[in-house]
Amino acid sequence: MAGSGHENGAISIRPADNLAVFEVSKKPKKNKFALGCAMLASLTSMLLGYDIGVMSGAIIFIKKDLKINDVQIEILVGVLNLYCLVGSIIAGNIADWIGRRYTIVLANVIIFVGSLFMGFSVNYAFLMVGRFIAGIGVGFAIMGAILYNAEISPASSRGFLTSFPEVCINVGILLGYVSNYAFSKLPTRIGWRLMLGAGATPSVFLVFAVLAMPESPRWLVMQGKLGEAKVVLEKTLDTKEEAELRLNDIKEAAGIPQDSTGDVVVVQKQTNSNGVWRELLLHPTPTVKHILICTVGIHFFQQSSGVDAVVLYSPRIFEKAGISSSNEQLLTTVAVGICKTIFILVATFLLDKSGRRALLLISTGGMVVSLATLGFSLTIINHSEAKLTWAIVLCITMVLSFVAFFAIGMGPIAGIYTSEIFPLKLRAQGISLGVAVNRVTSGIISMTFLSLYQAITIGGAFFLFAGIAAVGWLFFNICLPETRGKTLEETERLFGNLVGWREVDKKMKEDNTKGATHGQEGSE
Repeated sequence: MAGSGHENGAISIRPADNLAVFEVSKKPKKNKFALGCAMLASLTSMLLGYDIGVMSGAIIFIKKDLKINDVQIEILVGVLNLYCLVGSIIAGNIADWIGRRYTIVLANVIIFVGSLFMGFSVNYAFLMVGRFIAGIGVGFAIMGAILYNAEISPASSRGFLTSFPEVCINVGILLGYVSNYAFSKLPTRIGWRLMLGAGATPSVFLVFAVLAMPESPRWLVMQGKLGEAKVVLEKTLDTKEEAELRLNDIKEAAGIPQDSTGDVVVVQKQTNSNGVWRELLLHPTPTVKHILICTVGIHFFQQSSGVDAVVLYSPRIFEKAGISSSNEQLLTTVAVGICKTIFILVATFLLDKSGRRALLLISTGGMVVSLATLGFSLTIINHSEAKLTWAIVLCITMVLSFVAFFAIGMGPIAGIYTSEIFPLKLRAQGISLGVAVNRVTSGIISMTFLSLYQAITIGGAFFLFAGIAAVGWLFFNICLPETRGKTLEETERLFGNLVGWREVDKKMKEDNTKGATHGQEGSE
């Protein structure tokens, strides 16, 4: 970090160690302003969760009403993720152009229009148009929320605040499941349309709520608005000292001289984002290359382990397990949503205490066991002519176990980790790339699951997911450094050596310890 030593009373310590001292010596309370901003930014993500949850039950009635087959169902369910891919890529550039806040506002407007199209659909083609529009909006929403939360969060609670989009997605999934059950009593042609159209209502409120948030301080600095950025940093970070140091970090990353202290300064801007994408994909440094591998890996394994197959097709899974009543299938699905929501809430309080790596490895290990056992129970049921109550109970238990392990680690950490590791000038495009990998993988899984289990049996499909999750566990253990408690700028130093990052981490801890010691000596 550039700049001269900072003084606060009798304390005089090196700038590179300042934030480390603040974080080690103090355990500040949660910043309520940052908490409120993160919650508002994340609420739009709830609409993605609602779409995922509601579609799992709506397809039962859509299939009956529109007389469509399983392939059309797969496309209808999964295509939103591919449209979301387009939205997330566009949103990376939009977020740098109009700001993080207005990107989230635009997301709500697009989702509102898409939900209305789906709610008033008269045929399959019209429904697909609605899915396209909503998918673009969802891509904007996910990218905008993750980026915004990472950039307004203090290092001491960044995991807690950045996990909010995943929390809201899970709440949305639960609301979608409840909506399925509530509207399932209506006539078929009305019920599923109300299920899908109800997603438009929250968007109206969220457009105005998001406008009450401040803009991201990092985006403000990139626009040369240092005065506004400083005000936001002082409100969202734990101390004024941390705000000053963070502002200096952002200025350095944005290429602004440290002696530029005016409220508004001129910043050299690129005429387009081609240079950023070139640096990110075509000519990456060893550090950026390591970050890219981790980003692609964590998002790929998050979705390829089959979570959307479970969440989107849970009524079909329970039908294969021996639960024949659609009413009972939907009720059991609500239990899945409740379980997933409870454990994502637990995860928000563990992320900044236990660290990303520990939770991720525990989560993935539990998912492997749950998926393998689920595959075993479904295989037993599939090969038995009699109804096996113990196998049905085991199947339901393993579905609940799987979503619980996913929610406590793999679910929130993919987004948090990606938002922490990219350099400032690559962050928007890097996060959009992660979201793109996430959504296209999810789309492939959700668009092929029915065909997959028909080809290799439903038990075989979950054995396959278990194997993929096991490979993911090895990847995480070898390649992903711990980022808990580090500033976004410090995190960048951990990357550059795919399997040798542990030595860098050890040295950083030693340096921080020395910095804390020097700070204590200077105050005596």
